[in-house]
Amino acid sequence: MGILIAILGIWVSSSLVKADSKAVTTSLTTKWSSTPLLLETSEFLSEEGQEKFWNFVEASENIKTAEHDGSDYSSYQEMLKVACQTLSPLQQNLLKFSLSLRSYSAAVQAFQQIAADESPPEGCTLFFVVHGEKTCEFDSLGNLLQAASDRPKPFLFKGDHKYPVSNPESPVVILYAELGSEEFYRHHRRLVSKAEAGEITYVLRHYIANPSKEKVYLSGYGVELAIKSTEYKAKDDTQVKGTDVNATVIDENDPIDEVQGFLFGKLRQLYPDLSEELKELRKHLVESTNEMAPLKVWQLQDLSFQTAARILTAPPVDALMVMKDLSQNFPTKARAITKTVVSSELRAEIEENQKYFKGTLGLQPGDSALFINGLLIDLDTQDIFSLIDVLRNEARVMEGLHSLGIEGISLHNVLKLNTQPSDSHYAVDIRSPAISWINNLEVDSRYNSWPSSVQELLRPTFPGVIRQIRKNFHNFVLIVDPTHETTAELLNVAEMFFSNHIPLRIGLAFVVNDSEDVDGLQDPGVALLRTYNYVAQEMDNNYAFQTVMSIYNKVKTGDQLKVEHVVSVLEKQYPYVEVSSILGIDSAYDQNRKAAKAYYEQTGVGPLPVVLFNGMPFQKDQLDPDDLETVTMHKILETTSIFQRAVYLGELSNDQDVIEYIMNQPNVVPRINSRILRSDREYLDLTGMNNHFVDDFARFTTLDSKDKTAAVANSMTYLTKKDDSFVRPVTFWIVGDFDKPSGRQLLYDAIKHQKSSNNVRVSMINNPSEEPNSQNTIVAKAIWAALQTQTSNNAKNFITKMAKEETVKALEAGADILEFAVGGMDTNIFKEAFESPKVDFVLSHAVYCRDVLKLKKGQRAVISNGRIIGPLEDGEMFNQDDFHLLENIILKTSGQKIKSQIQQLGFEEDLASDLVMKVDALLSAQPKGEARIEYHFFEERYSAVKLRPKEGETYFDVVAIVDPVTRDAQRLAPLLLVLNQLINMNLRVFMNCQSKLSDMPLKSFYRYVLEPEISFTAENNFAPGPIAKFLDMPQSPLFTLNLNTPESWMVESVRTPYDLDNIFLEEVDSVVAAEYELEYLLLEGHCYDITTGQPPRGLQFTLGTSTSPVIVDTIVMANLGYFQLKANPGAWTLRLRKGRSEDIYRIYSHDGTDSPPEASEVIVVLNNFKSKIIKVKVQKKFDMMNEDLLSDGTNENESGFWESLKWGFTGGQKNEDVKQDKDDVLNIFSVASGHLYERFLRIMMLSVLKHTKTPLKFWFLKNYLSPTFKEFIPYMAKKYNFQYELVQYKWPRWLHQQTEKQRIIWGYKILFLDVLFPLAVDKILFVDADQIVRTDLKELRDFNLDGAPYGYTPFCDSRREMDGYRFWKSGYWASHLAGRKYHISALYVVDLKKFRKIAAGDRLRGQYQGLSQDPNSLSNLDQDLPNNMIHQVPIKSLPQEWLWCETWCDDSSKKRAKTIDLCNNPMTKEPKLQAAMRIVPEWQDYDQEIKLLQSNFQKEKEMGTPAKMPGQHTHDPAAHVEL
Repeated sequence: MGILIAILGIWVSSSLVKADSKAVTTSLTTKWSSTPLLLETSEFLSEEGQEKFWNFVEASENIKTAEHDGSDYSSYQEMLKVACQTLSPLQQNLLKFSLSLRSYSAAVQAFQQIAADESPPEGCTLFFVVHGEKTCEFDSLGNLLQAASDRPKPFLFKGDHKYPVSNPESPVVILYAELGSEEFYRHHRRLVSKAEAGEITYVLRHYIANPSKEKVYLSGYGVELAIKSTEYKAKDDTQVKGTDVNATVIDENDPIDEVQGFLFGKLRQLYPDLSEELKELRKHLVESTNEMAPLKVWQLQDLSFQTAARILTAPPVDALMVMKDLSQNFPTKARAITKTVVSSELRAEIEENQKYFKGTLGLQPGDSALFINGLLIDLDTQDIFSLIDVLRNEARVMEGLHSLGIEGISLHNVLKLNTQPSDSHYAVDIRSPAISWINNLEVDSRYNSWPSSVQELLRPTFPGVIRQIRKNFHNFVLIVDPTHETTAELLNVAEMFFSNHIPLRIGLAFVVNDSEDVDGLQDPGVALLRTYNYVAQEMDNNYAFQTVMSIYNKVKTGDQLKVEHVVSVLEKQYPYVEVSSILGIDSAYDQNRKAAKAYYEQTGVGPLPVVLFNGMPFQKDQLDPDDLETVTMHKILETTSIFQRAVYLGELSNDQDVIEYIMNQPNVVPRINSRILRSDREYLDLTGMNNHFVDDFARFTTLDSKDKTAAVANSMTYLTKKDDSFVRPVTFWIVGDFDKPSGRQLLYDAIKHQKSSNNVRVSMINNPSEEPNSQNTIVAKAIWAALQTQTSNNAKNFITKMAKEETVKALEAGADILEFAVGGMDTNIFKEAFESPKVDFVLSHAVYCRDVLKLKKGQRAVISNGRIIGPLEDGEMFNQDDFHLLENIILKTSGQKIKSQIQQLGFEEDLASDLVMKVDALLSAQPKGEARIEYHFFEERYSAVKLRPKEGETYFDVVAIVDPVTRDAQRLAPLLLVLNQLINMNLRVFMNCQSKLSDMPLKSFYRYVLEPEISFTAENNFAPGPIAKFLDMPQSPLFTLNLNTPESWMVESVRTPYDLDNIFLEEVDSVVAAEYELEYLLLEGHCYDITTGQPPRGLQFTLGTSTSPVIVDTIVMANLGYFQLKANPGAWTLRLRKGRSEDIYRIYSHDGTDSPPEASEVIVVLNNFKSKIIKVKVQKKFDMMNEDLLSDGTNENESGFWESLKWGFTGGQKNEDVKQDKDDVLNIFSVASGHLYERFLRIMMLSVLKHTKTPLKFWFLKNYLSPTFKEFIPYMAKKYNFQYELVQYKWPRWLHQQTEKQRIIWGYKILFLDVLFPLAVDKILFVDADQIVRTDLKELRDFNLDGAPYGYTPFCDSRREMDGYRFWKSGYWASHLAGRKYHISALYVVDLKKFRKIAAGDRLRGQYQGLSQDPNSLSNLDQDLPNNMIHQVPIKSLPQEWLWCETWCDDSSKKRAKTIDLCNNPMTKEPKLQAAMRIVPEWQDYDQEIKLLQSNFQKEKEMGTPAKMPGQHTHDPAAHVEL
């Protein structure tokens, strides 16, 4: 204590009191009003299931609102109590986290927008909509419902809340209301009773009549304060008035708060009376450490390892805190870290691990990765919102496994099993006599010259060469209906293969009408089949095939085959034969007529025509004759490599029959049933555990669906092949009415299949067709009684008898049930059970089928390991082969794997079989994701931070690999800290350090905004939302502020007087508060033309609502067919832009949207903060096939070589004069960031305005403009009479990202010229912000570019003393340019029409993508890229006087200058402001003129007069009118 006071005494007496510590804060809010947490909670629960949502709606009536005891905290706790009744502790944490993130605010706002689109009636707090008609009064509902059926039903979205009990035929009533209001509950109860009576379908949508004034504070983004290079001064000298900011930013409560080894948090606790002195000492220490003197290169080398060592010496509980602190404040911590010693064990272990990181995960030193339960979480593409989804999904599975009694390490072993249905393509057996083969490679003489050894496959050939070997490796079967119009084309392809000696064995099966009384004189299909058979018998199959081809040659394209076509060929080829004897009623040529049809039906290969390759059916879209040829050739090459492997491994030898070998592969099944192979599958939730059974009907009806399923499973008794105990991984529940033939048939087939396999258990669920009574449930009761009372084998034999029709007929005729008893049955117990009057089990089963399986009465279904296959249609065949296929699939994908895991746990057999079924249903129901990664071989003694999970609870296995001095560490550390509060995890953080650093690894401070739960003030009110705080920042450096938001967010800076591009804390009073708003959520997509498979360049989409159809628009890029549209939460309609886009194209199909694929309106719902990416396919309209989007419909001259010569010689003007009077506007584009450049920009605009009489329109890139500029520009536009538009584009996620702000802005100057401006803009001039114009720019716009897409000025050569700095005169540039000029990018003119036509934008982006991966290339991105592309996208050189800059041009040429640019001078490094005043005499006059205008604006603003100027839009490229 004494020492501390002494230190304080000495220190205070030395009076080092400097200014207060400085801070920077950043907040991000939504544009929409804050949404009530009650509604957000209901949306969270609806993702758990509609049952939970509606239960919460009922229960929410009892929540006491904030008015009750006045505090936000208590109402929040009340609400959580109600919401958490059905949630596990883990899910409760995820709910709190979601509320803190406000991640469901967007869902609530989406409904709010949908309601606004309905235009709510005035003065109502809630309203009803019935098929488009609105009312606020419940009493007038009746009238609306009467006529409802005449109006179309409304479109319901995927996220809509539909009351579970409803009659699908009844009219839809949508209630727009706010949960929690008394009025809502009154109407809700009335609507529920109507819905339960089957009168209406009740849908609830959130609608807040009086939204709050607050905005939603968002989190889940990062804020970077980067240190700027001050080589060239770019700071404005205009003074800024600070705003009053709440000064309580400094966080006194940090429990550690370490500065230079002093733990101030602890000291404040120990010596509360010294708090003022401690504050002063802390401030002094902070300031003395914050001086950031640069480090020497030798000090930098080992920083990564030293930081890791510093983190690993901290106790594990604090290690993440230390990592966060060091990485996020690295520039001020680096000097202290250089003193850390790195132990040799740590270094060796990291280097050892790095071999594994590289070998198994492909990670280089310095890379990072995060795995949750083995799933890779990609931090660059996955935002926190999609991470919550991963956590929720994992939680569901883990809690499911836990409730089934699988825990700890075995839980993780089961979780890691890959049970996703593999994409192995199933094949059918083609060894059927129904297929008529027209050739056989192994015996036909035409193939005699080919080698016949399978070893030939291993002989090397050129890639892509098809080997000709006399073996039937490749078998091509056509199953066709001869009368179908595509048949001729398909047979032509087969004929082409045959005649070109492609090694393909070709088979045919004609599927025709097989009824006895149809003959070949009436039915062309039968005629063709009989002709084929006749010729095949007379000659051979091949000749018969040729005859069929000549018949089809008679049929005109697009016509159908007719009997006369067949007759005419027959008469010509066989003039002496009686036609009717071949085609007529007594024909003997009906071979394969019935067989082919039976084969086609039995294999279940889908709608005709079908093409099988080695038994595998081709997809529908591959049957197009043009594609079929390439697809088949591709298949031949693909399967050749499989055969090569088989021969090499000795699996296939010369004496084996190749066909037998192919047909014995595991993917060959007797029947392909598309129902079974579908990828969208539905599973029961079998994770419920209870002690209920179906024989207590009263109790059964009260259970929810999960518990009902558990009760049904508990009551099951199974039939198995033998009575032994054996774990059977496949369980079938057969659902049907067993008192009806169809149900018995299904059961009979299942039992027959089960007799052939010991992997299967079978049981039954009754779904009676009518109300059960003792008469109509005889079979059901007999089966039930046998299962309850007999051994499995006896029960099976007895039930097999019960499933036969003759048994049932005898029973109906009055036979006694015991006549059918099988040997060994205990008839007494059986009879007692059978005659018991209780039919609870049938009633329970009936309710279960109705409510959980959603079946109609008597409908059949099969449930295999919890997967519902059904409802089966009335006549639908589902036979033994289908059960065989089902078993095959289950064993292959999941059954065997799960069985082997569960056997290790030592459960008894019956329980284990049950577990396999339940675990399979749980794992297979997971959405198809990436495979999980194994990582059990990393060393973790010295180089990993380890946090152990709480005992006895389920835990997540989290592995992070990170270099602590990278941007990833700045993000990962806070994320892991939050996760640690949310979930129970077994965490290991492995260090992956880089050695021999030559540069400072992190030049920025960073904060990641994320809080695990909503926080409250001391008064129990909601604390203001989460913000990023940079406290105790050093004051000497110059900072620039950047936001790192999720990919689909577009944010803008809204309120701050400070220059966020140049933050200099020495000049700031206390706090720089930056406020941002989420301006748009991005809707992204990819678009393709289905005819060409290419993106339709220049196609335009619009996005709007039903009331205002066009709110934003966009242009499709050729790169990946990418487009982006700016939207906000709500339901939007995507349309083709009116004009050429809509005239030429139509939307063909769409994917990832919210309307059914065939709907003409494409509806997209944005209801969360995650990225939304859609795919749209378009097709040219039939009469527009030859139209081109980018030509304007007139016959415009393509400027070819001669055209450009003609202009060159005659100086002819490309009919510009005619065009200009239509819209004589000068379009000028510019970008600026930071107050100084914005000051230059205003002066540049003024200099342009002073020199032209042509109307002007300025286009500015909105992304980086300051709020002050955006506020002032409408005023300036009005005073000087020009138009302006703010354009913005989000850097696409697939294009290589730049991290430095300056380089991003350079990228925007050049990379998106084709999509930033509407198609109506033909020419755009880019003028740098720091340029002063001295001439009329109309001259530049009308300058003849000789067919080049853009014109630039070359760099001056006249100032000789700068020769040493002209990098383009030597090395790479000199050789690349090959005598051409190197151009400067400060001023250029773009002919956008030409630019789009030659796809210049796509070429530039492609080249950029290739070059930008190398950090050393494109050092001046906006300038190097067009110069590098000069051979692909030509540049027209503008005359030198168009751009004069003192650095490169001599003084004598200045008087001719049309524009003056303030280039940086690498020799003198003179600050821009100083240079401007020195070089350009008129600059200061312009500057004064603007300053005067600004002070007038300020005065008017304080008086409250300036409004937004009429006709001035800050719209996006949105309200563009197509000119």
